[in-house]
Amino acid sequence: MWYGILAFVVTVVGLCSICGNFVVIWVFMNTKALRSPANTLVVSLAVSDFIMMACMFPPLVLNCYWGTWIFGPLFCEVYAFIGNTVGCASIGNMIFITFDRYNVIVKGVSGTPLSQKNATLQVLFVWICSIMWCVFPFFGWNRYVPEGNMTACGTDYLTEDEFSRSYLYVYSVWVYIGPLALIIYCYFHIVSAVATHEKQMRDQAKKMGVKSLRTEEAKKTSAECRLAKVALTTVSLWFMAWTPYLIINWAGMFYPSVVSPLFSIWGSVFAKANAVYNLIVYAISHPKYRAALYKKLPCLACSTESADEGSATNSATTTTAEKYESA
Repeated sequence: MWYGILAFVVTVVGLCSICGNFVVIWVFMNTKALRSPANTLVVSLAVSDFIMMACMFPPLVLNCYWGTWIFGPLFCEVYAFIGNTVGCASIGNMIFITFDRYNVIVKGVSGTPLSQKNATLQVLFVWICSIMWCVFPFFGWNRYVPEGNMTACGTDYLTEDEFSRSYLYVYSVWVYIGPLALIIYCYFHIVSAVATHEKQMRDQAKKMGVKSLRTEEAKKTSAECRLAKVALTTVSLWFMAWTPYLIINWAGMFYPSVVSPLFSIWGSVFAKANAVYNLIVYAISHPKYRAALYKKLPCLACSTESADEGSATNSATTTTAEKYESA
């Protein structure tokens, strides 16, 4: 029953991710207004998520049908390497996207604007580092093996060799603990900066004897609240996506008796669903992307003209919020 449920969930997630990320790549690459340095990182994120699900979900579904890994040991290693590489690339892209927003909002005019050259170098850095990091298991530092449920392959977390385990120790810091700490740190300061700016706006309005320096403020969600929601969503989805894999890996190292096939299923589900989470947070929430999508594929646009106007009004309430939306 669980193999059937897993196959159904991964199929739905895979089709949504492949179609959605393909549309994101196509719209961003074919819309001149969206060809900004910051959006280069968004496109790179969409590419990594597209590759992940295009390569990962068809073999996983077939293995769910047979109840075991059917493609042999070589393809198991290739499968795990691809999944590991694009997963690391997605995480790296999200970190640089967060850094760009931090630079624009927190540092403001004192920050160095992201150029196209720097954005391209960041993308190359992310992919080169991801490939280099994920090659190590081919040379004996850990290895790629079938996971507990035998439907996918990943790193060997059941090994008792401390040298192999050291890869997972470093991996946990490099791919999970470090990036999560950086994202939380950046968004904490982003929300703090916007909250401070909002307070200054209210104090200025009070000195001028007006209720607000904005139009229709009572009808609009403040920039502070909207940014807090984005920050909370980003950190929460990150935590949901990668924590199950971390728990499975560490449980396999120190409490292998609890890693049953059913227990190990959840790592694949939540990590692969991250390809859809990223699509929502970094693309669908982008107002200029929604406007471009409405022009090119109106049948897929999920926002009305008034909603877009409302979003534009919100983003224009302060210079800081406007820069954030552009980022």
